[in-house]
Amino acid sequence: MGAGIAAHLANAGMSVLLLDIPPSALTEGELKAGRTLEDPAVRSRLAVSAVEKLASSQPPALYDPAYIGRITPGNLEDDLPKLSGMDWIIEAVVERLDVKRDVLARVESVWKPGTIVSSNTSGLSVTAMAEGRGEAFRQHFAAAHFFNPPRHMKLVEVVPTPDTDPAVTSKLIDICERRLGKGVVKAKDTPNFIANRIGTYGMLVTIAAMRQFGLTVDEVDALTGPAMGRPKTATFRMLDLVGLDTLLHVVDNVRGRSASEEERAAFARPPELEELIRRGWIGEKAGQGFYRKIKRTGSGSEIETIDLATMTYAARRNISSPVIESAKAAKGAAEKVKALLFTDVNDRYARFAWATVKEVLLYAARQRGHVADSIVDIDRALVWGFNWELGPFELWDAIGLERSVERMKAEGDDVPGWVEAWLSAGNGTFYRTDGLQRFYAGDAGEWLPVPEETDVIPLAALKKAGRIVLGNAGASLIDIGDDVACLAFHSPNNAIGGDILTAIRQSAEEVSRNWRGLVVANEGRHFCVGANLMLLLMEAQNGDFDEVDDIIRLFQDSMLVLKRLDRPVVAAPHRMTLGGGVEACLPADAIVFAAETYYGLVETGVGLIPAGGGCKEAAILAASRAGAGGDVQPHLNALFETIAMAKTSTSGFDVQRIGLKRPQDRTVIRGETRIAEAKRTVLELDRAGYTPPDAKARIRVAGRDGRAVLQLGVEAMRLGGHISAHDAHIGRKLAHVLAGGDAAPGAEVSERYMLDLEREAFLSLCGEPLTQARMRHMLATGKPLRN
Repeated sequence: MGAGIAAHLANAGMSVLLLDIPPSALTEGELKAGRTLEDPAVRSRLAVSAVEKLASSQPPALYDPAYIGRITPGNLEDDLPKLSGMDWIIEAVVERLDVKRDVLARVESVWKPGTIVSSNTSGLSVTAMAEGRGEAFRQHFAAAHFFNPPRHMKLVEVVPTPDTDPAVTSKLIDICERRLGKGVVKAKDTPNFIANRIGTYGMLVTIAAMRQFGLTVDEVDALTGPAMGRPKTATFRMLDLVGLDTLLHVVDNVRGRSASEEERAAFARPPELEELIRRGWIGEKAGQGFYRKIKRTGSGSEIETIDLATMTYAARRNISSPVIESAKAAKGAAEKVKALLFTDVNDRYARFAWATVKEVLLYAARQRGHVADSIVDIDRALVWGFNWELGPFELWDAIGLERSVERMKAEGDDVPGWVEAWLSAGNGTFYRTDGLQRFYAGDAGEWLPVPEETDVIPLAALKKAGRIVLGNAGASLIDIGDDVACLAFHSPNNAIGGDILTAIRQSAEEVSRNWRGLVVANEGRHFCVGANLMLLLMEAQNGDFDEVDDIIRLFQDSMLVLKRLDRPVVAAPHRMTLGGGVEACLPADAIVFAAETYYGLVETGVGLIPAGGGCKEAAILAASRAGAGGDVQPHLNALFETIAMAKTSTSGFDVQRIGLKRPQDRTVIRGETRIAEAKRTVLELDRAGYTPPDAKARIRVAGRDGRAVLQLGVEAMRLGGHISAHDAHIGRKLAHVLAGGDAAPGAEVSERYMLDLEREAFLSLCGEPLTQARMRHMLATGKPLRN
């Protein structure tokens, strides 16, 4: 965990010193090399090893592998004095109070007054940790609890003690939000703080309800994942990933520190978990827990789930029922959970879901004022820390506060008094919206404004406030202020089809007439996963190639409209931005990547090549990097490899490595700010006197000779057995397009010429049975087929 935090600090551009304890024994390799425990390399071995492992960690801990150079390993004895030169000291040692106190005492011995010190404890008493330290040290000490993995999980719980200087708390929150891109909640110094406490309680009541209703592991996970507005890992897959031993550590911590008999009973160890731990089946790190993967000879692997009654494993089952299918068909987390709970209230699955949901809602309500000051912090902690789509109070609003409380009371449940008082005062929800401002239920019975994240433009709120300029089922043009509009995709998976292409052309006309510029961005789970593959496959299988030609021509022309718009265009992609999603960004004058952007022209994975302008823009990149009169070939070779191998960036910073980042493009570590940053860029371009790209500009291409070089590489890969014959066929088509077809070496060609080459190659590949097989496989499994 310490190495993961160090990696994310390095992601944010910080220089980091990572210290661990000196080892107490030599490794076999060190013994053979004649090393001793006093050798400097040995003494810092644990930290050195931790840094080395970052290079291959999965998921990647670093935005760019080169950032590993920002981390210097050392050890807590020899390098302890170096802490006096640090601006922020983070303790992330084992979760034992005595060990943490000892480390903090050593830190204080070299501490520079004014330096912030924080603990990454997941739930120990922060106040108890600081006992015995000096007053000035205590004033600069708090917990900053990162969730694992630190790069990928948004939540940081900041927990001050009664002695912590409020200015220090504010500065710590500001660093985590602005420099590290985190979502911060301020928690009280209670056992396991907010997210782990309520999330763990939810897991315990789920296990109890499973026992009560006689459900299996498969059934519970089918009900407590997306159907309940939660991740696909649901309950038991999540526990396997976290580790059953880790869960019981949290359970024991709450039970051991709680003064309430009721809460101690609620956090009793489930016998099922105790038995699994006794057997050593603690989850993924042990190879088995509630699930295990079995390799089958000659037929890959199979996932099995445990029968807790017999402690034996059997093949995982797909669970289906009317209420589950109803939840799947519903749109959005709120509608899904309502369908699950209320489609048939007498259904066994619905009764199980209600039993778990209501217990979590009531427990969260009892924690307001105890673990956090506001319901907003509780909701955000569960959304950011456990990836729930709705926090407990947001979920309560979604299912109907009044009717759910009536049902709870009818079933004999004790509803917290403040909830009943809130309802009695005539309030039917915990949140309400007035224009662009959201309000929440305050602890004195008043409506308080929800603290909004700074520098964020909320597209959903703007749409609700009536700021839609135009739109259709696939996309909307939204007024985001200062005469700048945002084109937001909202088709399924934001896949590009005719409706989005129509919206692009209409938006370009509108922006040209009435706006200073255009941002292309959205708030979907992913920016765009590409073109509508299902539509293309259907047309190709039916032999309607004129229709395919029309679709691709419309795509290309729409991208040209964006590129030649007489107003600045800035794209702000996030998360999955693949294939056609990349091609929707490349026409922009600049791109503002979120740090978590996975960007790549991946069409070869389905047997095709980029044909929405992706190949044409790659050729332009190669020529611009070569410069006037320079050799295009080496730059073209690199881009050919990127596209042929369907390389995808592991972050917005990593787009540089795969060759698709342009000088004017940049990355923001706080992904939520990308739209605001894109808007600022539009305004800067407008103020500078924007002129669109020259529509008559020519592209210098590598031509026939360059194509031969690329195709020679393809043939070498085929002969070496590294790619299939069909891979080679696709590679030759791609080489033909990227090099400019039959043009003479160094010839200058038009954009339309390159687009025609793209479309011709794409159409021919669509007719290939092997390509159609790849398309079908991707649609069915979400994974590429190598044939």
